[in-house]
Amino acid sequence: MTSTPPPPGWYPDQQNPKQVRWWDGQVWTANTRSANDAEVIELDIERQHDPGRIQQQAAKGTQGRAGAHQGGGTLFTEPVLVVNQRAKLIEMANEFGVFDQNGNRLGGVVQVGQSTLKKAIRLLTNYDQFLTHKFEVRDANHSTVLKVTRPAKVFKSRFLVTRADDSPIGEIVQENMIGKIRFSFLVNGQKVGGIQAENWRAWNFSIKDHTETEVARVTKTWGGFIKAAFTTADNYVVEIHRPLQDPLASMVVATALTIDTALKQDDR
Repeated sequence: MTSTPPPPGWYPDQQNPKQVRWWDGQVWTANTRSANDAEVIELDIERQHDPGRIQQQAAKGTQGRAGAHQGGGTLFTEPVLVVNQRAKLIEMANEFGVFDQNGNRLGGVVQVGQSTLKKAIRLLTNYDQFLTHKFEVRDANHSTVLKVTRPAKVFKSRFLVTRADDSPIGEIVQENMIGKIRFSFLVNGQKVGGIQAENWRAWNFSIKDHTETEVARVTKTWGGFIKAAFTTADNYVVEIHRPLQDPLASMVVATALTIDTALKQDDR
């Protein structure tokens, strides 16, 4: 009698106890991550993997509008991205799940490079907001497709967006600190678009190309009373009006993460 293989998930790597390896349900993949990336204290009550709940969130975030174009099933081709931050009672590293408007998982974002010292600083002080933050954007197969780095800052945030091999794509640069927050998308020093908050509370955002034409919108959605009351986790819906090409496509995918790190996490 043969035993049933374990379900897909991250499991301890037999060759390196300091990291975990992704099991796809059939075979071990080449995708690994530091064992310290996985936080164990979470609030599963937010049900972020419930397709029905994600569909409701997408409908609310887009005001019931269907995607403007047919999706291709990837982070870069879907007209609607639902970005939900994993809720944790004690948050040492940010993690986000990314889904399409039907509740299918497209990928995720994980904060990497959090040393024991950085985690202690985050837990005990507010100084963490001034330190360097590094994130990896991963597809549904857990392969890294983008990297986003926010260097250490004093007042305004700047984000470096690169491919998985560290080749540069562009920068997302905060323009102001007072009033409606704005960011610019810069590629080789040239502006190719940007983000504009629609009110001073920075709940909703318009994403525009270099001609100031809106190409996407970001709407912050409510994650539920328990999630809002006991965690700093946020949920966003990114509505993309038409298919985009790089570098703008990669900038838009990185946008919800940029907004959360620059505005929401720094408010801690």
